[in-house]
Amino acid sequence: MTFRAVRVLKEAAAIAAEDTRHTLKLLNHFDIHLPLISYHEHNKAERGPEIIERLLKGETIALVSDAGMPGISDPGVDLVRLAVENGVPVVPLPGPNAALTALVASGLDTTMFTFVGFLPKTNKHRRELLAKLTRHPYTMVFYEAPHRLRATLDELYAVFGDRQAVAARELTKKFEEFIRGSLASIIQHFAANQTRGEFTLVVAGNPEGEELREVPDALAGLDVVQAVSQLMSRGINKKDAIREVASHRGLPKRLVYQAVLNMPE
Repeated sequence: MTFRAVRVLKEAAAIAAEDTRHTLKLLNHFDIHLPLISYHEHNKAERGPEIIERLLKGETIALVSDAGMPGISDPGVDLVRLAVENGVPVVPLPGPNAALTALVASGLDTTMFTFVGFLPKTNKHRRELLAKLTRHPYTMVFYEAPHRLRATLDELYAVFGDRQAVAARELTKKFEEFIRGSLASIIQHFAANQTRGEFTLVVAGNPEGEELREVPDALAGLDVVQAVSQLMSRGINKKDAIREVASHRGLPKRLVYQAVLNMPE
C-alpha cells in the first residue's frame, strides 16, 4: 500500500470491494472506517449503475480488488467503462500487479509483450486461442489458478513446444516464488510439488513469428490464394498461412481453406 492509496481510502465516501470481508481486514489495519459496497462479477450489472449514480452526485468512491490491480482480469473494468461513458473521472492508483511483477523478474524479453490473462474455460475456445498464439513473436503472460496449473502447462507444451518459461506464484506476498526453466522442466517440477497459490506464467514468444509483423502490408492487394501462397513462400506451412490470411481478412477459415484446397504443398 502506498501513502497515497491510504489517503484516498480515508477520504472516500464509500469503498467498493469484491469481498467486503477481505477488504475490512485491510481497512482495520489502517484504521479506516467507511461504508463498504459489495461489487463483484455476480452483481456488477445492478451494482455498477448504483455506484455511478452516487459518483454523478459528487461522491468519491474507491474501488479495491481482493488481489492484484483492480480492472485487470477483474470486474473493475466494467465499472471503469461505465464511469468513462458517464463522464466520471477515473483516477488510477498504481499498486501490485502480478503480470508486470512476473515479467520484470522473469529474465525473458520485456521489449514487447502480450498480456493474455486467464485462458478461456471451454476446450474449443482455449485451443483456438493457443493456436493463434503459436507464432506470436513476443513474450506472453498468462494467469492461472492452482487447480488448473498442471493442465494448462501441459496444453502450452503441447501447442508451443518446449520454450523458456517462468511460473511465478503468490507475487508480492510472503511465499513469493519463481520457478524458471523451460515448459518441460516446470511441468516436471510440479509433478513432484504441490501447486499452491495464484500463478502467473511467463512464456517466451516464437522468434520465427517475427515475419508475421509485416503480414498486413505484404498481403495488401492480393487475393486469398495469392496471400496464402505469399506466406508459404516465407516458409510458413499451409495450415498456419490459411489461419493468418483468414484472421487478417476477417474471413472464416473454411472459406480460405476451400479457396486454396488445390494448392500444392
